[in-house]
Parts: sequence; C-alpha cells; structure tokens
Amino acid sequence: MPLALRPLPNWSEIHQELRRKGMTLFLLWEEHRQVNPDGFQYSWFCEHYNQWAGKLDLVMRQHHRAGEKTFLDYAGQTVPVIKATTGEIREAQIFLAVLGASSYTYAEATWTLQLPDWIGSHLRAFTFFGGVSEILVPDNLKSGVSKACRYGPYINPTYQDLATHYGCAVIPARKYRAKDKAKAEAGVLLVKRWILARLRKITFFSLSQLNRAIRELLEWFNAHAFQKLPGSRLSQFEALDKPALRPLPAQPYVFAEWKKARVHIDYPVEVDGHYYSVPYPLVKKQLDIRFTQHTIEAFFRSRRVASHIRSYRKGGFTTLKEHMPQAHQRYLEWTPQRLIRWAAETGPLTARLVETILGARTHPQQGFRNCLGILRLGKAYGANRLEKASGRSLALGGLGYRTVESILKNGLDRRPLPVAAPPAPVVEHDNLRGSQYYQ
Repeated sequence: MPLALRPLPNWSEIHQELRRKGMTLFLLWEEHRQVNPDGFQYSWFCEHYNQWAGKLDLVMRQHHRAGEKTFLDYAGQTVPVIKATTGEIREAQIFLAVLGASSYTYAEATWTLQLPDWIGSHLRAFTFFGGVSEILVPDNLKSGVSKACRYGPYINPTYQDLATHYGCAVIPARKYRAKDKAKAEAGVLLVKRWILARLRKITFFSLSQLNRAIRELLEWFNAHAFQKLPGSRLSQFEALDKPALRPLPAQPYVFAEWKKARVHIDYPVEVDGHYYSVPYPLVKKQLDIRFTQHTIEAFFRSRRVASHIRSYRKGGFTTLKEHMPQAHQRYLEWTPQRLIRWAAETGPLTARLVETILGARTHPQQGFRNCLGILRLGKAYGANRLEKASGRSLALGGLGYRTVESILKNGLDRRPLPVAAPPAPVVEHDNLRGSQYYQ
C-alpha cells in the first residue's frame, strides 16, 4: 500500500496506553499491525511517535507508570487569612500532591511548612486519592529530607516512618534538577493560575473556610479537559492511577517524632522533661526514641527495647520493674507497712521508731534504707537490745541508723534512761515584770 494511504496510529491514545503498567511501544505496534497488516514497520512507528511526543510539554511527555509516583511540594505563593476578632493577618501555605500518570491533583492550605503539617497533608492526600503510590517524590524540604545528597539523601525519620507504614518508598528530587519534579512544578503553576488566581479577591477568616474554597475549585480543575490529550485528570485517574494505587492500611499513620537519647546511669531516657526506664544493661548507650501523643518507644540497633504510656509530668519517672537489676527489684518489694510489721516483731518501741522515721520524710521511700539498717542491727545485737536502743533513740530524738548503732556499740541500751528534771516553779511577785513585758 502507498505510504500516503497507510492509516496513521492515534498517537495520543498510544501515549496514554504507555502509562499503563508493563506496556511497551513494541506491544502497541504489534496491536496496530494486527488491525492494519499493511501498516508501518516498527522503526518507523517509534521514530514518528517520538517526533509527535517531542511537540508536547515536558510534563505530558514524561512516561510515569500508573500508580508509580506521587509528586509533593508547596506552591510558594501564600494566601492571607484574617483573624476576625483581632484583624491579625496570617499567611497560609498551599500544599500540593500530583499523581504521575494522570496528573490528578490534591491541594490544601496549612499554617506552616513544619513536620506536623507536612505529615498531616500527606494523610489527607492519601485519603483523597483513596490509595498510595509506590514512590513519594518530595522536593528537598527540611520536613521531608533532613539532608539533601545526590546519592543518598537523609530522609527525616518521621517521614520515613510514614512511608514504612504505607509500604512506599521516598525518592526525593535531585537538587537543581527540574525534570525530576516536573509534575510538581507544573501542578504548582496550574494551581496558581486556575485556583489561587480565582481566590485572590475573596477574604478568608479561617483556614477551614479557605480549604472549602480550594476543594470546590479543585474538583472543577481535575474535571477540566486537557488541551492536547484526550480526557481530563479525573478521567485519566479513574482509568490509570486509581486501579493501580496500593490500598490504604486499616489504621492510618499516627504522627510520631524521633530523637536520639543516651541512657542515664540509673537507666532512664528523657523525653520532654519526663524520664522513662529502659533495660539497665543499656546504660550509657545511645537509643532512638519514637514518641507519639500517647506512647514512648525506645529502639537500640533498630530493635525495640522498651515502650511506655507517655506522661507529661515534668521531672517524673516511669519505671518498669523488669528494667531494673535484681537488687533494685528486691528493694521495690519494701513498703512502709511491711517495714513497720517487721519492726513490730522486735518490739513496740522499734515499730514506733520505724514509723516515726518514715513519717518524718517527705516521701517514705527516703527512709527505707535507714529503717532496713536499724532492723538488721537486731541480727548482730539481738532483738532485746535493739528494742531498748530504739526506746533510748526515741527519748533522745535521734531518729536514725547511726544513733541506734552508736547506742548499741557503746552499751548505752543497758543503762537506764535519764530522768528529765522537773520544771522550775513559777514565781509570782509584783516587782517581776514577766516575759510579756518585753513583747
């Protein structure tokens, strides 16, 4: 058949088909030849497709497989929001997420570019898409990439935690490589033109009000027909990305922050002024701490070694018995009531002395060692002598181990208690002024 009479392939359909998983130009050429046996050879097919694709914009020209990538960025342009009660103006940031194959776009306003807002925007974008792509492609924002590097960027631990939860990978765009994030760049440009420009004359008094306006325009934007390709972002999403996205897990990601902490000598790690125990062999080791609003987890060499319910009491301690050495665990078994009962076996004066020592402390535990030391003196000197020494200690007001030990060492428990001198008689006379005179 003459060249001029041979039917030309529908290049726009070929271009769209190439975005499906596993699709190749050779397979599309074979299908074309089955319908048109006198059609062009494979080399001509490839050459003319590349010529046609070269006339498209960079964003349209790129071949992103269905469900493969999501491009994420901020628009740069902010939207003012006025606080109705004070008139204060605050600038809202605009977050964007664009799916690679269909260019289906999500946008929302947040107050900051900080980690909580960055993660929260991802969660809402995943819900909007109804699934997650295989790869997340952020720009080198600090909330996503702790340190940019051409060969091995350092992903923020919380961001990596999010990706692990959803079973996807984070591959940041290379610095100064616009082609790596062409979808995001185009999405930013189009959202500025088609959404933010239409909102420029509207006054917003809350972030939720701004987001409602963005969502309404976003639905129209995604349904708007392409100029150079068939269909719209919405129709391409339904045909390409939506069936290929990974399903969302049963439980959404819970925002968690990470920090490094060295274990103190008494085996706790500190988070926001509260101390949480970890196994005592890890003393002086550096651990990775993951903390959410409700939980604290400690990891050593990627293995979880401790978990606690989070406490917001500054200066407080949360300690698990199994994290303590055996000697410390035995010490935990002592209570004020147990010590007093043990002291009563020696005698009432010893029980009274122990009870007095514990009651004199701000926290009874501060007197445990003192009382244990006193009770153990009974093994060396006998219960009878300890009971008498306890009585003398109470009489002298020397409430402590060293006082009782000194009484026993010096045999003072064998001597009678000193008799207190009777009070001096009160003399009344007209010439005596008395103490009230000097007040």
